[in-house]
Amino acid sequence: MTEYLTFEGWQKLKKELEYLEKVKRKEIAEKLKQSAAQGDLKENAEYDAAKEEQSFVEGRIQELKQILAQTEIIKPKSDNKAQLGSTVELVLKDGKKKKEKFLIMLVGPAETDLSCNKISIQSPLGQALINKQTGDIVEVETPAGRKKYQIVKIL
Repeated sequence: MTEYLTFEGWQKLKKELEYLEKVKRKEIAEKLKQSAAQGDLKENAEYDAAKEEQSFVEGRIQELKQILAQTEIIKPKSDNKAQLGSTVELVLKDGKKKKEKFLIMLVGPAETDLSCNKISIQSPLGQALINKQTGDIVEVETPAGRKKYQIVKIL
């Protein structure tokens, strides 16, 4: 399955992979060595914790390798339609006079980061925005109820 990433997202995952392979693996190997030197491994909580951390890191390395191997780097087209890679300026249409605008970027699932306003095209809002244009209004079912958003600008 193809993963779609922005160039920025691809770089971020590539850096994470390099860090895990070159730095984190060595740190964990040292932790394992030190905790193994303490003696009986059956009752060694530090050794167990290091093994668990090693398992998590190796799983993440494999996950990142798989994502990066199947990645297609996307570049949004400039046809004024919201699409993968687009940054969309929205306003919530809630009947209030003061309209607060906010920006979101439409990304693939592997790049989703709500703290950076990057939402997946597979999310309800992401799906509603795909192929819409400036001025369009989309409705999305949220945990807080149905919301309407108007597209102010597509960057």
